[in-house]
Amino acid sequence: MNDHDRRNPHAPPAMSAAAAQQALADAQALAEDGTHYLRSVTDMAEHCPVVTQDAIYTDSGIKLVEKGVRIDSRLYDRLVQHKLRDPIDGLLGAEHTVDLPAIEAAALAQCADEQAGGGLGALLARAHGGPEALIAPLRGMVLPAPMAFKLTVMREQRRELFDHSVRMMLLAVHLALGSGLGARDASLLAAAALLHDIGVMHMDPVWNDPEHKVTGPDRKHLVAHPITAALLLRAQGAFPPAVETAVLEHHERMDGTGYPRGLRGPDISPMGQILMLAEVATAFFEKYSALAAQRLSLSLRLNHRKFAPHLAALLQPLLADGPGAAVALSPPQEEAGRMLATLGGAFDRWAELRTGVPTGLLAGDSRHPGAFVEQRLQALQQSLVEAGAHPRQESEIAVHLQGDPQGASELALVRGEALWQLGSIVHATQRRWPRLSGNAPIDAAEAAVAAWCAHCAGLLAAA
Repeated sequence: MNDHDRRNPHAPPAMSAAAAQQALADAQALAEDGTHYLRSVTDMAEHCPVVTQDAIYTDSGIKLVEKGVRIDSRLYDRLVQHKLRDPIDGLLGAEHTVDLPAIEAAALAQCADEQAGGGLGALLARAHGGPEALIAPLRGMVLPAPMAFKLTVMREQRRELFDHSVRMMLLAVHLALGSGLGARDASLLAAAALLHDIGVMHMDPVWNDPEHKVTGPDRKHLVAHPITAALLLRAQGAFPPAVETAVLEHHERMDGTGYPRGLRGPDISPMGQILMLAEVATAFFEKYSALAAQRLSLSLRLNHRKFAPHLAALLQPLLADGPGAAVALSPPQEEAGRMLATLGGAFDRWAELRTGVPTGLLAGDSRHPGAFVEQRLQALQQSLVEAGAHPRQESEIAVHLQGDPQGASELALVRGEALWQLGSIVHATQRRWPRLSGNAPIDAAEAAVAAWCAHCAGLLAAA
């Protein structure tokens, strides 16, 4: 489960050293370019007054805009045509900036607004006997003016991203308190969570369209956005390295399947481990309007190798009290049959095609697509076996779940998550080795992988 991951179904796989270097270059270019971010700034200025705090110069010393000038969308073309001497965030000011009191108010509003619906903010506040314990670390955060301005643009132009960041911040504080972090570290972690997605503000807004499927080279910005965010934080000089590192790692996974560096276990910092779990958990509550807590609980069990066990354990009590935790949500029999057929068909087809891949390659490292698919499918199948949900266990499952709608609901959710992971494996394979779906010559082993990806794509489209 790799979610911009859950919010973005096309998240990339772990990367090679060369690919990581390329991602760094892409991130630096994204941070320096700022084309899409500038558009957000000038669009915001149409309804939220933005004024230059200092004159804006090109990198060659030419003055573009005087100090004290109100920005509007007409200035976009002038600004975007030049490389600026200084980052734009430090040169502009806006009314009603997102400062610490505004962040506290947004956090309290989430806890209150979600109370009736039993959302994540309500669960967290209830766990602490009210929101105060969650709010206290926010008052110790450092928020430089340029970052406050960037958050203001996020709130005004990408409200869903701002709300996500606040919600994730609250969950990160909950995990920090449960882990025994001190007040200072809890405040640092809150800042990291709040700012973890500032790199997304520099991405093409097309990524915000769930109907738009981005493939090939265009996916590089997804890999780069955690690095972009870390670079933007580093440029402030206001945060210790632990904050930059945590932001960089918020899409890593304990089993090495995350990005951008494919780190494993203890190579991921303690704050990074908290952020990556908070990111996924928050996304569940944002994606699912029904049974989010139940779905997340099952997903964490199915993906227990991806997250630190002691942190997942801090979430499970919350989820047991979540809305609809005891409600059954079984799919129609026809849909359940398609889910089972899709998973079984994918596993069986790979069992056939893998005979065309030399054993040495299958057992090697994941630089070969055959080894990558083999290892990812083995992990998925093992998780299903451990959850009692593998297709080959179907006859036994049917007997045990007869007359048990709650059990049938949990089985459906587990298999739904497995289907999502199957799709993730296919997307990751095609992205990592684009030649498999192109016209470039491939050998017999690669052809087997390409045939499996095509087969699974057809199964998933029909599921």
